[in-house]
Amino acid sequence: MLFYILLVVGIISLWWHWRARDSMKIINPSGKYIFITGCDTGFGNMAAKTFDEKGFRVFASCLTETGAKGLKAVTSEKLQTVLLDVRDSDQVKKVAEWIKAEVQSEGLWGLINNAGIMGPSAPADWLDIEHFREPIEVNLIGLINVTINMLPLIKKAKGRIVNVSSVGGRLAFSGGGYCPSKFGVEGFNDSLRRDMKAFGVKVCCIQPGLFKTPLTNPAKIVKEKEIIWNKLPSDIKTQYGEDYLQKDAAKKQKLSKICINKDISLVVQCMEHALTSLHPCAHYVVGQDAKLFWNPLSRMPAVIQDFILLRNREELAISHAK
Repeated sequence: MLFYILLVVGIISLWWHWRARDSMKIINPSGKYIFITGCDTGFGNMAAKTFDEKGFRVFASCLTETGAKGLKAVTSEKLQTVLLDVRDSDQVKKVAEWIKAEVQSEGLWGLINNAGIMGPSAPADWLDIEHFREPIEVNLIGLINVTINMLPLIKKAKGRIVNVSSVGGRLAFSGGGYCPSKFGVEGFNDSLRRDMKAFGVKVCCIQPGLFKTPLTNPAKIVKEKEIIWNKLPSDIKTQYGEDYLQKDAAKKQKLSKICINKDISLVVQCMEHALTSLHPCAHYVVGQDAKLFWNPLSRMPAVIQDFILLRNREELAISHAK
């Protein structure tokens, strides 16, 4: 009996220690420099506003002039915007030089690699290499390029790197270049975390589930599929069935309604913890769908993953012909 009492007390003590350790923050975030990519909309936009309010010196990169002006209009004078397409190496280098001149000897406390796109989400035999190339160029190559250009400044500050991945980096729930790009982010993040440990730089990865942002707009996703479908050769359309696109979209819409998270501040809260906690997490799984469905499913045998995910796809016409 005494053994079980001691075991329970030990578990409670470990839990309490973990909670206390998890809540420990850096002394003063005010005035620390951070750089966030992809701030036009979604997670990046909210993060820029939130960290500006908390006293960070925010550099926010936007893809468009409209996005930059809109963000600047609702934030303090401390926040600075810059136009950046992470696919453009020359732009990335220029932004890195500009930030170096701004932070000087203090260095860059935080880098949040948030810029990303979905790209066409369709079966592989509908796509060409360019459909795969764009999300990989933005989500993976662009992220790596920004990171390596900012590393000297982050090492100087012994700061933090936060990479926004996805549950799609743990489980390939759709075709196209999005999931391969996010699997790549996961690999780069883990190797970078180990590379930077000796320098006192902490590297974190955020894995959001399905959140309601412009990235996951269902109308946009279906429209992109329709454009590709209309260009497919007749033999592929015959294999899938003329009504495949509509029926498959209806199935995807049902799952999306069940899984979608509307509160994007949950992701920003993880970013904040990664930047301000003395002991940030290596991985942050965000969203009820990610915690209860996608993440557990990613750890199951392939036969179970395939069975569940294929039930969310319309059966091909060629399957009926067998």
